[in-house]
Amino acid sequence: MPGSGSRSTEPLIALVSTRAVLTQPDDSLVLCPATILFSPDTGKIISIVQAVLPRDCFADQVVYVDHSPNILMPGLVDAHVHLNEPGRTEWEGFNTGTKAAASGGVTTVVDMPLNAIPPTTTLAGFREKLAASEGQCWVDVAFYGGIIPGNAHELLPLIEAGVRGFKGFLIESGVDEFPAVSSKDIALAMGTLKDSPTTLMFHAEMIPPIADSVGDVALHSEPPLAPHGELTSYSTFLESRPPAFETYAVEEILSMAEMAPLLHLHIVHLSATECIPILRAARARGINITAETCFHYLGLASDDIEDGDTRHKCCPPIRSRTNQDCLWAELSSPDGCIKTVVSDHSPCTPELKLLPAHLRAPDVGEPGMAMHHSDSGIDMTLPKGEAARDEAEKRGDFFAAWGGISSVGLGLPILHSAAAARADCGERVPSLLDMVRLCSQATAKQVGLSHRKGSLRVGMDADVCVFDDTQIWTLCTGDMRWKNKCSPWEGHRFTGRVCETWVRGRKVFQLDGPNSGFVAGQPTGQAIVERRTS
Repeated sequence: MPGSGSRSTEPLIALVSTRAVLTQPDDSLVLCPATILFSPDTGKIISIVQAVLPRDCFADQVVYVDHSPNILMPGLVDAHVHLNEPGRTEWEGFNTGTKAAASGGVTTVVDMPLNAIPPTTTLAGFREKLAASEGQCWVDVAFYGGIIPGNAHELLPLIEAGVRGFKGFLIESGVDEFPAVSSKDIALAMGTLKDSPTTLMFHAEMIPPIADSVGDVALHSEPPLAPHGELTSYSTFLESRPPAFETYAVEEILSMAEMAPLLHLHIVHLSATECIPILRAARARGINITAETCFHYLGLASDDIEDGDTRHKCCPPIRSRTNQDCLWAELSSPDGCIKTVVSDHSPCTPELKLLPAHLRAPDVGEPGMAMHHSDSGIDMTLPKGEAARDEAEKRGDFFAAWGGISSVGLGLPILHSAAAARADCGERVPSLLDMVRLCSQATAKQVGLSHRKGSLRVGMDADVCVFDDTQIWTLCTGDMRWKNKCSPWEGHRFTGRVCETWVRGRKVFQLDGPNSGFVAGQPTGQAIVERRTS
């Protein structure tokens, strides 16, 4: 086999299995036996043979591991993660967030421009974030910049510094340092970025306007859907954030797309399937727009959320099982508009979730009152007559609780388990190859990293996920590697578990291995700051 001899200072690694997901020269994927040889020194794949070669084909110094019948696949590229450092490290941080990623076969995460302080909306803020990441990352980390009112002049310098794309909100984000953009701000960003190899992404929710037009009035009108009903009832929260929030926002974005016809536009965390025909029609007209959805929209449904269980709060919201069925159908469609699946890992402290007593961990204290937010899309400041409402009464309040779901590193088990359950019911679901495309290959392409990430082929980074697709397990608190052990996935039963994770030729995680599985001993992940070229 080519490369069996080694001039490197560290032994070459040969991983073999009867099942591996490889990328062909035409970028198609194939499941076949494989022997993958790579170098820890260069971090690159040296050679691949579509067969299981025996140990005696290699020099004695080569480390040979047969993982059969487990699956070798490219490491996942999670293109939507909030690591929150610096500034809100009590919520999450580079060390814990990337550990969680590594434990689930994620070898690259792309960090969102919020909720760190400062956000990545200026070159200075980006440099501060890079400094905070040094020596802390267990997987490779790339970065997005943000678009907010007044920062258009910062966008091109951020591209030069290596950000992979930009995100803006059409509704208030929930944190003061990352305000929503108006149509004028979007137009300015599109004009600035129209000739750059980047992606302009949107949190596509907008309060439906009272006027006939879908313009800036939508950001300043009185909220027409203030809650009516019990604030601890998930149905009250869901009704306050209907699909129209998403469809209006998507239509607003599309109305401006002609300003930058070559610019890749992208809708993050699509929840409402009413957006799908709108996006499909736009793509048919030649508009360069795609969408992503999230693991929680595919694995959780509003039908099953108990009153008060604010662990499930996120924006856009988790919708009905009928809506979920349509998301799965779009994933299975070869010409679908949903091209990627991501975690949108958006943690906070348990106190901010305002969990009722029966869901609270023993060490969770009382919620603080210092932080105001409006991430429900409308300002939920209580009327004066209710301002003194007892703290205990806020427990389980879906409007007062912070919105966001912790799940980085759980994506592959969630997707695989949910697909298997649907297949058992006779439904058409994405195959294993489709899952690799959605979570590795296409996410790498989305952020301009497909030349080195998201595929197993010669010359690529040796990022490998070893997946046991038969292991049945239940998520408990000890399995949560992120900082705050609060997630709606706790107690869920999964089929399929990541056994090992390799990042650029080095094993960083081994299930049940020493050091709580983090066998590398210390973080070796890198910040990806190469200038995007595609």
